[in-house]
Amino acid sequence: MALVPYDETAGIGLQKFHKPFATFSFANHTIHIRQDWKQLGVAAVVWDAAVVLSTYLEMGAVELKGRSAVELGAGTGLVGIVAALLGAQVTITDRKVALDFLKSNVEANLPLHIQPKAVVKELTWGQSLGSFSPGEFDLILGADIIYLEETFTDLLQTLEHLCSNLSVILLACRIRYERDNNFLAMLERQFAVSKVHYDSEKDVHVYKAQKRNQREGL
Repeated sequence: MALVPYDETAGIGLQKFHKPFATFSFANHTIHIRQDWKQLGVAAVVWDAAVVLSTYLEMGAVELKGRSAVELGAGTGLVGIVAALLGAQVTITDRKVALDFLKSNVEANLPLHIQPKAVVKELTWGQSLGSFSPGEFDLILGADIIYLEETFTDLLQTLEHLCSNLSVILLACRIRYERDNNFLAMLERQFAVSKVHYDSEKDVHVYKAQKRNQREGL
């Protein structure tokens, strides 16, 4: 299901999804992300939220070197790739159907000496949490993963499981529908949430969340 209404004859804004590659420059590296809208849809194109979150990480707003990070709903893997290039040990996750495509992008864009810092792993929210230790990660990353209302409860359960009292969640999203705000309200019941960045050109917000029973972490 597309994040936004999609039409084969749509204008320039959506034509970029048909391109076989999207090219970016982050962490002194040129990153070529392979795209495949026709085969995998939303999981195989680079959304603006991933670019904005990658930019935010590159700005140095959070410490990445030596930290453990996980990207949820990684799709093409851009955010996880950038996090690894910036020094984090990253677990890059998505549903099983997207893993081969995701892994190909990760391997193509990380130098051999950095590849051990990035692990591609299956994670279906709310279903495969047993393969992850509670509170395993310092940093939880998600770009444009707030869009299907039926996944909200599972996503919250996943965030709760992966977070320790010191973990930081960074979610980048465009607020398209009222349900997006509804998720943020659900998140605020369990986490302290603040908006830490806004890209006006792309209309993408970055939200930071931490468990309520702890002081500021990263």
